[in-house]
Amino acid sequence: MPLYHWSGVGATANEISDSVFAHDYGTLDPAPDVSLAKKTKTNPCAPEVVQHLRRTERKSADPVLRRGPAGTEPEMVSPVTVVKSEGPKLVPFFKATCVYFVLWLPTSSPSWFSALIKCLPIFCLWVFLLAHGIGFLGAHSSARKILAGLIFSALGDAFLIWQEQGYFSHGLLMFAITHILYSSAFGMKPLNLPAGLVITVASGLCYALLYPYLSAPFTYLVAVYIALIGFMGWRAIAGVQLANDLWTWTKLSACLGAMLFMVSDLTIAVNKFCFPVPHSRVIIMATYYAAQMLIALSAVECQDADVSRKRA
Repeated sequence: MPLYHWSGVGATANEISDSVFAHDYGTLDPAPDVSLAKKTKTNPCAPEVVQHLRRTERKSADPVLRRGPAGTEPEMVSPVTVVKSEGPKLVPFFKATCVYFVLWLPTSSPSWFSALIKCLPIFCLWVFLLAHGIGFLGAHSSARKILAGLIFSALGDAFLIWQEQGYFSHGLLMFAITHILYSSAFGMKPLNLPAGLVITVASGLCYALLYPYLSAPFTYLVAVYIALIGFMGWRAIAGVQLANDLWTWTKLSACLGAMLFMVSDLTIAVNKFCFPVPHSRVIIMATYYAAQMLIALSAVECQDADVSRKRA
């Protein structure tokens, strides 16, 4: 019986002993320790047994291996599995993004059609998450929060179509709510204070760059917005602990998505308040769509575990 089947309460000495010869998360021990197996039957709490269990536990932190929900098998989710399981669901998003860049409707003539074209990739990400099933969304609060964030993002995109008509602050508010929802989805564990310190310094430098060009009420609105997106970035980056190998592809996806979101919004701010940024619209929209796709992908970790289990 594999180790992860008996790691809970109620394991017997025979089950522990059998696990010495079992696959450790998919990797067969090349030379099973017979003396350890005998010792487990006589004394399951022996130091050697405990060390063996701890070594096996550490393997679960491998970036391509992931535990399932409590009481289930850990799952191996490789990049190939990710592409096969999630790629087809993202095809509409990629098509909608291509439509936006091919049409390239002028921003000087805002219309409901241009708003629809701009929001269409985000609508496709709604469908992407909904395609995993209502049960999946109901069981995972982080996925629901990311879906809600995508809804507010679409509202923000629509408001920004008419930003020259006075709706920029409305769009800012929608995206501020988005960042609050994403931060809540990413959670507060692990804390990773060094990453928070780096983000705080970077956010402060960004605000210092923008401050001379800001006038009321944007002096305060931009400060609050930078704090919120910086907090969101911190919570996404905090989940990726490369030094300890405590990360999965979904955590890395959230981290990259948050950083691209910050790049997109910084470009918007500099282009609007400071000076024209060459090819600003391409930079803003390319990084924005990529960021939203990566953040949406970060919500489907548990679903991929289910897919792997069915294929096994």
